[in-house]
Amino acid sequence: MELQRALRQLRLGGIAAVLETRLRQAQAEPMAPIDLISCLVADELNRRSERLLDRRRKQAAFRDPHKTLDNFDFSFNPKMNRSLVFDLATCAFVGRREDALFLGPGGTGKSHLAQAIGQAAIQQNYRVLYRETHVLLDNLADAVADGTRKEFMESLATVPLLIIDDFGMRKLPLTAAEDLLEIVMRRYERASTLLTSNRPVEDWESCSAMWPRSRPCSTASSITATCSSAVRGAGAPKRPPQQQEMLNDSALGGFAPATPTQNAKPLYEGKTKAAGALPLVGPRALRLTPGL
Repeated sequence: MELQRALRQLRLGGIAAVLETRLRQAQAEPMAPIDLISCLVADELNRRSERLLDRRRKQAAFRDPHKTLDNFDFSFNPKMNRSLVFDLATCAFVGRREDALFLGPGGTGKSHLAQAIGQAAIQQNYRVLYRETHVLLDNLADAVADGTRKEFMESLATVPLLIIDDFGMRKLPLTAAEDLLEIVMRRYERASTLLTSNRPVEDWESCSAMWPRSRPCSTASSITATCSSAVRGAGAPKRPPQQQEMLNDSALGGFAPATPTQNAKPLYEGKTKAAGALPLVGPRALRLTPGL
């Protein structure tokens, strides 16, 4: 049909796909021409919206693309802060360019919730990028080898929500601390980062498998402060003077720790069997623990 070809040339595939159906509807029931046009335009808009969402889901590259809040089992841990989870799912924190941190042992649902919140952000027209920590660093290494590091870092810096999953699950390369710090610093107060980890924040500095034994790699502390500007306000203990001096040292490559938020309060306080009560981190922090 000539009209079908014309519609597709005009990139009105949504109208072309339903045109015959809508024409039959207009013949079968009283429908004013303006109502027919309105239905066709609505069909086109719906098709474009669905295709945009599909593209953004593919671009996000979720490890488990079917993980949503609808299929998350809240019953395994009755004390989980559901209100905070659903508050995060509204993605208001993305609009405010705030960060989120999910802590808890393996199997407590951190990755599921992180991906579910990513799916919710896509539904609200935000671009999302999901990467496991080791995959993100592999992608960065590939970009360095290809000579496209600058473009890759720019893409990481500008995506509204970056989800870095399974931080601390694997041994990372020697440059991991500086690379992660650069990513976090580029995004700080410009875009939202959601980080999941099975390790308490207090262990990030001392984990030799994650951070090489060198003075510059006190960047673990700087990442902690930068990812979570509320760390002091949430009640974190003060660092020893020599450790704070290391954080401010020029060996950090010119990246200074973030200024703490003065009036920040922890949104959720829980106890883990291993670490006991710990101060939580960040404007939006959630500690997941096995059934308490």
